[in-house]
Amino acid sequence: MQLLGIHHLTAISADAKANHAFYAGLLGMRLVKKTVNQDDTSAYHLFYADGEGSPGSDLTFFEFPVPRERRGTHSITRTALRVNGLAALTYWEERLRSARVAVSPVRELDGRLTLDFEDPEGQRLSLVDDGGKGAAHAWGRTDVPAEFQIRGLGPIRMSVPELRRTKLFVEGIYDMREVRDFENPEYKGGRIHVFEMGEGGASAELHVAVEPGFQPAVQGAGAVHHVAFRANDADYMAWVERYNGVGLRSSGPVDRFWFRSLYVREPNGILFEIATDGPGFDADEPKETMGESLSLPPFLEHRRAAIEAGLTPL
Repeated sequence: MQLLGIHHLTAISADAKANHAFYAGLLGMRLVKKTVNQDDTSAYHLFYADGEGSPGSDLTFFEFPVPRERRGTHSITRTALRVNGLAALTYWEERLRSARVAVSPVRELDGRLTLDFEDPEGQRLSLVDDGGKGAAHAWGRTDVPAEFQIRGLGPIRMSVPELRRTKLFVEGIYDMREVRDFENPEYKGGRIHVFEMGEGGASAELHVAVEPGFQPAVQGAGAVHHVAFRANDADYMAWVERYNGVGLRSSGPVDRFWFRSLYVREPNGILFEIATDGPGFDADEPKETMGESLSLPPFLEHRRAAIEAGLTPL
């Protein structure tokens, strides 16, 4: 029973229209699912991914009318998006600068070429050369050339004030492996510890930065809400039993219709999710037209008119 890698990451935006323009427009990601937060249907939940809506490529956003995040520890602090090669990073550096997005020069970090930038709300992002490992599914309705498109997520970086409890959690509960550490470029004297799952590689790494001098973060626009890890569909109930067996307070089974979820907070309060690959985003609409209209899970369908009336068109 192993986690396979990053499944998706969910962040917070206060402006869905501008968010859509940045991620679907400038970054060329496909909006594969336009839906609402199932626990608060007044809020959009937007899913951006590759051309197929593949597990491991989903960067999603809740739209909440909240002020900006107060940055700090006890939080997920940087989301990497994978591309293939120096030529792709050079393309993106030029494209982002042309759009007046502040970017850092391409540099090598943890053995990978990396380009750091932020979205308009301060969401911290990186483009990382993954060496072309794994399948790629380009999206045909963007002006970003197929060979330069974003391939998926990972690694994901989180900040904690001390390593011990998080290490015990991810190794003991999730069977992740600490494989190396490297100097933290954003915290003098600090280290970032790399934990991998499954077959490893950029799409299957959690980077834990130890940053004891920071105050706890306060979530807001530009913050990350949670990160989800991929699990085989057949293992889903075994993960429920594992949590119960060690006395962890979790959400219990949650059916999100397009995948099944299981939530728990690690010792520093960061929300982790386990998510299955299936049924997939084409469970309720043709793959060719995913994301073009508002999609609702069956238990919300009878409220469609009221929900649509409360949403601002993208």
